[in-house]
Amino acid sequence: MKRATIDDVAQLAGVSIKTVSRVLNHEPRVRESTRARVAQAMEALKYRPNSSARRLAGNCSYILGLLYDNPSASYITSIQEGVLEACEVEHYDILIHPCAHDSPTFQEDISELVAGVRVDGLILTPPISDLAELRKMLREMQIPNVVISLQVEGDSNWTVGTNDRDICAEMVRYLAGLGHQHIAFVSGHPDHKVIAQRFEGYRDAMLECGLKVSKANCLQGYNTFESGVECGQRLLSRKRPPTAIFCANDDMAAGVLKVAHEMKIAVPGELSVAGFDDIPLASQYWPSLTTIRQPTHEMARQATELLIKRLRGTLPQDTKRVLVSELVIRDSTGPAPAA
Repeated sequence: MKRATIDDVAQLAGVSIKTVSRVLNHEPRVRESTRARVAQAMEALKYRPNSSARRLAGNCSYILGLLYDNPSASYITSIQEGVLEACEVEHYDILIHPCAHDSPTFQEDISELVAGVRVDGLILTPPISDLAELRKMLREMQIPNVVISLQVEGDSNWTVGTNDRDICAEMVRYLAGLGHQHIAFVSGHPDHKVIAQRFEGYRDAMLECGLKVSKANCLQGYNTFESGVECGQRLLSRKRPPTAIFCANDDMAAGVLKVAHEMKIAVPGELSVAGFDDIPLASQYWPSLTTIRQPTHEMARQATELLIKRLRGTLPQDTKRVLVSELVIRDSTGPAPAA
């Protein structure tokens, strides 16, 4: 089939080519009825603007950059899908760029990327979004960005995140409600500032429920399956192991489940295990994993929408957004074993 052109859109909508161009560029002084008619014509014709032509016609590249670290993290697929959904609606292209935030040449690499590709703006994900020096460099380069994380210092007013602290407290209250008194917490990578909020939620609820927060029950993981295995071995080999283990992500929770199976510890009969993220495999583990589902797709979609609005000079009232996560109760948690 012949690809629809701007002329086809103009003809179907009954407007001039210049009016279609104004609608595409979100210029003012276009009647809402006209804008709606052009949008309907584009949808009917499945029209997508020619990116090269748009770039030649103006000062914008119509390219956004998505920066992320830890490419093994399962949530990044959901992040990408959310970004792509928003870009499709607004006719932007997306550059998906994995990088290592701890590389000695990290900032230089990002500077060269931004200059070379000429992206209009960036979407930053943790732990990259936690780097104050990077955000300072982007301000100096006048590169607009939106952060997917709430745990940034006060220099960023464009953020989308979730209620990590509150939802983790809710998970601990749920476990305590099942009768668990010895609840361990496996933390994530210390470079991820949002992980600190998850631990704070754990501690809040433990104290609220009158339960002891001990160093022995709070171990440092690194968001990987392997670190979950290591922490699981340490916790479950103790003379008095915990009856519940709450991990700061699902990959580490899977590692704990593996150790429990190897040690012939019944889950959830003798041990309850919970995670965070609700990755696709969480419902396929045996037993299926109780976890926290964060709206990563929606966070990414809204972050992209915010960035595009920022590029167009519009200022929404809610540039700092908090989306709500939820508990997903499955088979890996149950009543505490009898003492």
